[in-house]
Amino acid sequence: MSILFEPISFRNVHIRNRLMVSPMCQYSSADGFATDWHLVHLGSRAVGGAGIVCVEATAVSPEGRITPHDLGIWKDEHIPKLRQITDFLKSQGAVPAIQLAHAGRKASTARPWEGGHQLALDHGGWHTLAPSALPFKEGERAPIALDEQGINKVIDDFAAAAKRALEAGFQIIEIHGAHGYLLHQFFSPLSNHRTDAYGGSRENRARLLLQVTEAVRKVWPEAYPLFVRLSCTDWVEGGVQVEDCVWLAKELKERGVDLIDCSSGGLVPYAQIPAAPGYQVPFAEHIRKAAGIATGAVGMITEALQAENILQQQQADIIIMARQMLRDPYFPLHAAIELGDDIDWPVQYLRAKPVRATSH
Repeated sequence: MSILFEPISFRNVHIRNRLMVSPMCQYSSADGFATDWHLVHLGSRAVGGAGIVCVEATAVSPEGRITPHDLGIWKDEHIPKLRQITDFLKSQGAVPAIQLAHAGRKASTARPWEGGHQLALDHGGWHTLAPSALPFKEGERAPIALDEQGINKVIDDFAAAAKRALEAGFQIIEIHGAHGYLLHQFFSPLSNHRTDAYGGSRENRARLLLQVTEAVRKVWPEAYPLFVRLSCTDWVEGGVQVEDCVWLAKELKERGVDLIDCSSGGLVPYAQIPAAPGYQVPFAEHIRKAAGIATGAVGMITEALQAENILQQQQADIIIMARQMLRDPYFPLHAAIELGDDIDWPVQYLRAKPVRATSH
């Protein structure tokens, strides 16, 4: 059998293969509530054979939403629909995961298909929060720099969201520390100009992410894994570099993190990102080896052999797929055939299962 379809375990959670559906915003909620869209969207990827199905960036507070239509987990009323979704994912053999997020200064925007611009305060927008009063784009409304009380609220909001995630039936939490959102904003010197205990040195700039991690791990069961997504470089001189994330990954590992989801970019709009197939895989490989922690490779991974080669070369422990899973919810079933693996299909679909491909 290919490595891609070998089971893997993190703590006491057993996963049927190494394919994870990446958290992908659907911008299809009202007041943070999940809907039947989320049930069908996520459920179809579980039917399609993914090992982990991760719910999109889910706001831990209303002000932490990217758009007014983001999914949320800031109140108990959000739990029942999420529980329906996790029950279905489990029934199809997938492990349900959720990404907890706070958008910081990148909050209060229109949906991408509505232009993605910052929303005016009198047109559905709100005051955004950040480590420093530096807007994401020139001409945008500046965020409010968080004071100590605001920072403590962020930590408490993540911990409360983790408790709700447990009640909603999730078995993996991923903390969103990437893509220019709040925790990444604190870590990058490009967006963090503070002079207190949360700014200046690398240790200070990492403080909020590490405190959030500690708070989540404290309420999240020991038996369940905790992932963190990092932007392993800002792709800008003077910003976060991969060696900063090696150091950070070691710190996160000490605090009970089981895997680093290795992404990049998103902090500033002018970064020049050399996107190409597998362009972020070297980050996953380097952090895996240098920090001694499991990693997930993500970014323009679209083919079965490409994914298998990443695992064969020990560049990552799991493959995290985004757009390809949108194009093909049944990618795992198709990939297994291509790799010569005979995996279980949903019994309702057995009549369509092709004759097993010749094993490699």
